[in-house]
Amino acid sequence: MSKITFIGAGSTVFAKNVLGDVMLTEALQGFELALFDINMERLSDSEKLLDSMRQSLGSRCTVRAYSDRRAALNGAKYVINAIQVGGYDPCTITDFEIPKKYGLRQTIADTLGIGGVFRNLRTIPVMLDFAKDMQEVCPDAWFFNYTNPMAVLTNVMNTVGGIKTVGLCHSVQTCVSDLFDALDMNKGGLKTKIAGINHMAWLLEVSRDGVDLYPEIKRRAAEKQKESHHDMVRYELMLRFGYYVTESSEHSAEYHPYFIKKNYPELIERFNIPLDEYPRRCIEQIKGWSDMREKIFASQNIEHVRSLEYASYMLEAMETNNPYKIGGNVMNTGLITNLPKEACVEVPCLVDASGINPTYVGDLPPQLAALNRTNINTQLLTIEAAITGKKEHIYHAAMLDPHTAAELSIDDIVAMCDDLIEAHGSWLPTFK
Repeated sequence: MSKITFIGAGSTVFAKNVLGDVMLTEALQGFELALFDINMERLSDSEKLLDSMRQSLGSRCTVRAYSDRRAALNGAKYVINAIQVGGYDPCTITDFEIPKKYGLRQTIADTLGIGGVFRNLRTIPVMLDFAKDMQEVCPDAWFFNYTNPMAVLTNVMNTVGGIKTVGLCHSVQTCVSDLFDALDMNKGGLKTKIAGINHMAWLLEVSRDGVDLYPEIKRRAAEKQKESHHDMVRYELMLRFGYYVTESSEHSAEYHPYFIKKNYPELIERFNIPLDEYPRRCIEQIKGWSDMREKIFASQNIEHVRSLEYASYMLEAMETNNPYKIGGNVMNTGLITNLPKEACVEVPCLVDASGINPTYVGDLPPQLAALNRTNINTQLLTIEAAITGKKEHIYHAAMLDPHTAAELSIDDIVAMCDDLIEAHGSWLPTFK
């Protein structure tokens, strides 16, 4: 029996969506859905829920939970990863509260910035443990990574871990639809092209019947900027740099040095920036889970409609050889010619029985490549810190982060990193 292993299966709602999609896909019937998580209570919840859903949907898949990760991975054909190392308490709290003492504010802190750096540093060793197990018990498996920071972790699994890895994110899927809905524009018959890096990919082309729609998009966006709305940072970036970016304004605000500035507090209100947004979401999700859990388990008939998550469609394409197009995170093997070859890039990919087949993009507009490189610099130095174990590269990564460098002196950046290392304690490996 072929096996799909889901690591981080205690993320019950996400596991329900992705594996529920698998249960509804004819080409994937008969697969074992192997669940693994280090939280036994949440793992048990997911197993019960998914098995009930399997029966409700009449799926021919089997569901099995494993307390041993290696056993869960053994013989897997596909591995789906959705872990979060350190959770909200203590690690996310640490990522926000210590920088705040230095006057450095964040919104999400799960991709770049000082929060992204430290999320990477505590996650990379765990991911490389996965890679080691996979090399021994399922070396040919594809690894679908949903965990942030997407670009760094996907990069490490490919280059250091030696595992066939693709990074999957929602931002490309929803980018165009959200933009056109917000601007009250017709979404029918669009031709689009998106490429860049994760959370900073660019809508390079958007047309209908050969007509470029950017002039009208920008006209409407400029009008909308006259009043407060949830996407002001992205519109500002588009109006200044020429192209719309895939990830939300709350994310984008902390990837650049222009928006969150303690000497210009009025920018927070002007661009409607939700500081400390991610901790708020975490608290709401934790609070809401118990209510949601009761409702889910009270139902005798658990329904599911196939979602827009990439995973099941990719698995279907691989099993049937019917191609499916995604926006995937892959290594830059000459795909975007004015970004570093060491970088992980987000480009259109075709998926079929041969695997993930990225498409050539060529040069990005120079200003977009320049913005991407400011983020890639920190990504690559974070990897250097994790792989060499040298503390100096943590400092380098932080000093080159655009938002951190715009707000703090070198001395404060180093002191803040030292405080974060100490506060994380055993969540981090030892750096020399």
